[in-house]
Amino acid sequence: MTLYDRYIAVDWSGGNDTGPTPKADAIWVAVYTDGPPETPHYIRNRLLAEEWLTDQISDALANGARLCVGFDFAFGYPDGFGRWLTASDDPLAVWDWLGERVEDSPKINNRFDVAAAINARCGGIGPFWGNGLKRDIPHLPRKGLARTCEDFPERRQVEHLARGSFPCWQLSGAGAVGSQIIMGLPVLNRLRRRFAGDISVWPFEPLTAPISFVEIWPSLLASEISDTMSLGDIKDARQVEMVANVMARMDHAGTLHGALEAAEGKTEGWILGVGSENSLKSAARPVPPLRNDCFALPPGVDWTPVDEALERLERAITPVVGQERVPAAQADGRITSRDVVAIRSNPPAANSAVDGFGFAHASLPAGAQTIPLVTGRAAAGGAYPGTVPAGQAIRILTGALLPEGVDTVVLEEDCTRNGDEIRVSALPKPGANSRKAGEDVAIGEVILKAGAMIGPPELALCAATGVAELDVFTRLKVGVLSTGDELIAPTSDARPDQTFDANRPMLLSLLSRWGYDPVDLGHSKDDRDLLRATLNDGSRRCDAILTSGGASAGDEDHVSALLKAEGSLSNWRIALKPGRPLALAQWHSVPIFGLPGNPVAALVCALVFARPALSKLAGGTFAKQAGFMVPAAFKKKKKPGRREYLRARLQDDGRVTVFKSEGSGRISGLSWAGGLVELPDGAMTISEGTPVKFIPYSAFGL
Repeated sequence: MTLYDRYIAVDWSGGNDTGPTPKADAIWVAVYTDGPPETPHYIRNRLLAEEWLTDQISDALANGARLCVGFDFAFGYPDGFGRWLTASDDPLAVWDWLGERVEDSPKINNRFDVAAAINARCGGIGPFWGNGLKRDIPHLPRKGLARTCEDFPERRQVEHLARGSFPCWQLSGAGAVGSQIIMGLPVLNRLRRRFAGDISVWPFEPLTAPISFVEIWPSLLASEISDTMSLGDIKDARQVEMVANVMARMDHAGTLHGALEAAEGKTEGWILGVGSENSLKSAARPVPPLRNDCFALPPGVDWTPVDEALERLERAITPVVGQERVPAAQADGRITSRDVVAIRSNPPAANSAVDGFGFAHASLPAGAQTIPLVTGRAAAGGAYPGTVPAGQAIRILTGALLPEGVDTVVLEEDCTRNGDEIRVSALPKPGANSRKAGEDVAIGEVILKAGAMIGPPELALCAATGVAELDVFTRLKVGVLSTGDELIAPTSDARPDQTFDANRPMLLSLLSRWGYDPVDLGHSKDDRDLLRATLNDGSRRCDAILTSGGASAGDEDHVSALLKAEGSLSNWRIALKPGRPLALAQWHSVPIFGLPGNPVAALVCALVFARPALSKLAGGTFAKQAGFMVPAAFKKKKKPGRREYLRARLQDDGRVTVFKSEGSGRISGLSWAGGLVELPDGAMTISEGTPVKFIPYSAFGL
């Protein structure tokens, strides 16, 4: 579920009325909802902007919608200023203070005089500067260098991280934001008072109210905004349009919560996206949607063999998720979005592979001999600081760096120690029992290719080669929807004509085991309006959707009917048993896999088709199932024409047996089995001992 239903980005202005003609350096706003895209709005002055914001907030509250509004000016001042000005630790007390003193009208305001009055209370000149009026104003210098007040930091903490941002003390000149703050906070304060209890201010307050005010800085997306600009565009309009869309995409991707949570409680305020730049930029460059006809079969194609269906599916789909950078420790189960390169070699320097004694091989004669030992030893984490003289040896432990003068190690079992010398019967080969620097992995070497799944071995490799962060795809969000009037949740008073919904918990568990974020879309009855609303909700929350039931062309197959009428549907009649009907469609550009309603057929289709397809949608490889040949412990005469999958398990004698019934209604066979026997498309007579292909559940990621 998303945090918000609507999103607004506001590019503010601290100046006077800018006239009726849309122009730059004025107030611009953009709204993002689930409806058709809206053109950014130009607002000529702050009074009209306050009226517009009031209407937007009122409409959101009236419709039960949660609204996030971003303003491009600071919500707070550098540490200590608010307490000095208001004698309060509440950062919102500054809003009250300014609200009581700032006077505003379309043609004139007193922002410079308010800043001068604050400066007059300070021990020196400043902190505000940038008198933009023709008249001189006591206590308000025109240049920043004229200031002498050093009571407050020049910048907030977040402005040290947001490179290129301007300090809040500057009131005029290119890039100045001080006037916007002084003229913006009183407006926000009045809105807070007017809608008391319905507005939360981030990061000063918990975001429990239906309306949230957040601080934004469009320049975090400068290059992305520049890429969208056309000749004649007004940059301010493109900025708010981009930011409103990015806030919505982050929310739908599940990354907005983390960006907001990272700054909770900061008393200076914070810019949304600072510290979450990868999520921000990923949302700014959405993944191109799949082609509308990507699942369409060529004219004349009716029955499709399994292998051909898999090949067509692999060609049809591309990744649909964004990218982000995460700490390696949090990357388990994620898929790399680009090649991972070793930051340092492994091992980083030559070291000993055993416990023993090290020396320079060329400095000693061949044959049995006694070798004097130097004082000290070399141990892992405790390198020997000196050089081992030629003709001498040093005690060395496994993993210790080879000291200067050592290139070979003799095992301690192959020598006899007597005080400060060792006796060897023969020297090992030059370089014996030592590891060369980078002999495993060299610095700069690609250790993981893009599309690799991160697991325990990969995490160990990253740690060993100094990789602390990884570029990965965002987790694929996959919805699961069960359909059918006959389905109900398990209950003790079910009627005989009602069926317990077994598919939804099965599919949600599958998705979780495959490393995706499962989204439970619930159960929809056979009602087109209800199905449409559920699919609309799922398309907003998910990257892909699995439905079960209604996937064929029967009278009661409402999913297929709706997708055919209002989406894009291809019914693939695949030559396999069980699970013949597989509906592939898109709803608002979100791929939908319509699985059969029968749980056995639904599981087989999910394992054989949905698993590799979802893997590629998530940025991974199109992973086809792999099995191995084992002797059969059953008999069967298979007809030609379809690939068959039988519920099966291995016996203690290494042979594979199948479930007692092939009926797809026998759900108990799924739990009884340890995998599937795959029988080829052609005819086949199977006797006991005949080699057959067994695919364990583990090969399907279970």
